[in-house]
Amino acid sequence: MIISSPCVVSLTWRLEDAQGQLIDELTEPMEFLLGGEDLLAKVEHALIGQTVGFEANLHLEPEHAFGDYHAELVFFEARDIFPDAVTEGMQFDGPPEGSTTPDLPKDAIYTVTEVYETHVVLDGNHPLAGISLNLTLQVCDVRPATQEETEQGSVALSPLSLGGHVAPEGTTLH
Repeated sequence: MIISSPCVVSLTWRLEDAQGQLIDELTEPMEFLLGGEDLLAKVEHALIGQTVGFEANLHLEPEHAFGDYHAELVFFEARDIFPDAVTEGMQFDGPPEGSTTPDLPKDAIYTVTEVYETHVVLDGNHPLAGISLNLTLQVCDVRPATQEETEQGSVALSPLSLGGHVAPEGTTLH
């Protein structure tokens, strides 16, 4: 089957930063919806018209990956609005309840980057924002997308997407 939108591609890959530091390695094939929300546009563009066995080495600048880093999305909040067990790496869907920083985007995922006695530092940037990436991928299988996958814009409950978030340091994304 020739890859076209929408379809489901099964991929393996190796994702590194521009200095060759491993970010993620997917050694067992995983399914992604092409034509939905699972893959970056530049990755989809490289896959269109290809078949099983296709391999690619892609260089992704921030504007083709997770965007530029925005310092204004880093802010401090009082420690007392967080649970006692707050730790670096915790994430909040939108600003945490009780947040006092004005005009924060409500649709961002905020990651705790530092915890102090009186305050907590939150970052609304994607963990890979501002980073150039190198992605080596291989197509292992291609199949038509189901109506449900097409409607939801993703393979059902896919545990990973290139639009998703990075696991804590020392772990992989899957």
